[in-house]
Amino acid sequence: MNAAVIVFPGSNCDRDVEVALAAAMGKPPLAVFHKETEIPKVDLIVLPGGFSFGDYLRCGAMAAHSPVMREVVARASSGVPVLGICNGFQIMIEAGLLPGALLRNAQLHFVCKDVHLRVETAQSLFTTGYAAGQVVRFPVAHGEGNYFADEATLNELEQNGQIAFRYVQPDGSVSAEANPNGSARNIAGIFNRGKTVLGMMPHPERLSDPALGGTDGKAMFKGLVEALS
Repeated sequence: MNAAVIVFPGSNCDRDVEVALAAAMGKPPLAVFHKETEIPKVDLIVLPGGFSFGDYLRCGAMAAHSPVMREVVARASSGVPVLGICNGFQIMIEAGLLPGALLRNAQLHFVCKDVHLRVETAQSLFTTGYAAGQVVRFPVAHGEGNYFADEATLNELEQNGQIAFRYVQPDGSVSAEANPNGSARNIAGIFNRGKTVLGMMPHPERLSDPALGGTDGKAMFKGLVEALS
């Protein structure tokens, strides 16, 4: 398996996800700078977290127009799996790869803490390492992670099984207290209709090794490698 991590000015989690992928793949992924217009043939593309272009305008808005994103969108359209984490999710939204919008957190503060997520489906390349209904712990670190979409879009996401993760209590129950940013229906991550594109606000790469304090994120990368190798 080969993977590429897209690096934008202001990315600060590219190294983290490269390490997590390398541990799962047994070799480092490619780092592709945002000014590139081509991406070598790979099995997975990752848009990492950070503050691309300083989060000016809207988070991800400038990065979505980087030269490399034309190729990312084209690869996604051809079925190449694409994972967007935090700022990567914001870039996906701005590039039209996923529906909805990511607004300022409801409390208008940056939130940085561990949260509990419920895996809504194991029927995807990204979640094959988990069981449906499993509760995992991932960190979040964002100021604009409040997922919003109109009711018709939210209902469509529900009906098509496109909700990947929800913010929950440790026992798996959905509550307002478990929601760190005010996201509609406690949504923490969504797929495209084909489940080949996943955008999520929490950071699985930040809890993928015992030295980091947990390994709940490791199964995502291991599962991807097993599914794509």
